[in-house]
Amino acid sequence: MKSLLIKEMRLASSPLSYIFLVAAGMTLLPGYPILVGAFFICFGIFHSFQNAREANDTLYTVLLPVKKSDFVGAKYVFTCMIQTLGFTLCAALTAVRMTALSSSAPYVNNAMMNPSPVSLAFTLLIFAAFNVLFVGGYFKTAYKIGMPFLFFGIAALLLIAAAETLHHLPGLGFLNTTTGERLGLQLGVLAAAALVYAAVTALACRTAKKRFERIDL
Repeated sequence: MKSLLIKEMRLASSPLSYIFLVAAGMTLLPGYPILVGAFFICFGIFHSFQNAREANDTLYTVLLPVKKSDFVGAKYVFTCMIQTLGFTLCAALTAVRMTALSSSAPYVNNAMMNPSPVSLAFTLLIFAAFNVLFVGGYFKTAYKIGMPFLFFGIAALLLIAAAETLHHLPGLGFLNTTTGERLGLQLGVLAAAALVYAAVTALACRTAKKRFERIDL
């Protein structure tokens, strides 16, 4: 598994997977749907799958003396590694926004979602959707990437729309506060999203391994 992960990082991955981590900077953009940054981080990972497909990396790898399930596991570990880096950057910028920039006029008067533990929770949900719909969908054929990414794109759009709508509903204005109102509840939402991300990703990986074992390459 370790050798396969190194291969993913050095050979199969696209530089765009790392470059698109700068999309985490969208966390600080007022007047903009900041969760689009999570979508672009996943879009960077998509380019690694595309790059590997064009290089016929899947067939090359399964011809090596390795388990097919380990190949799937390495893909998921690489994906989660990029997502973890992106989430860490988003979390760091969220902390800056909620402390040093908490009284900044662009955020105080921002009608769009402000960075908060809740926005980080939705970031994890978008990542979870990617792991299920795109990565899991890819391993149905180990070749097609267009439709799985389309399904993920639709799911991401719905999650972004939900996040941008919630704080406008009565009683949920605290979701867009710049003062950390009801922070304990927001952190609880983030913790729940982290559990969902971990459980959904583990289940998706297990299902993808079973699917890939049945594919005759």
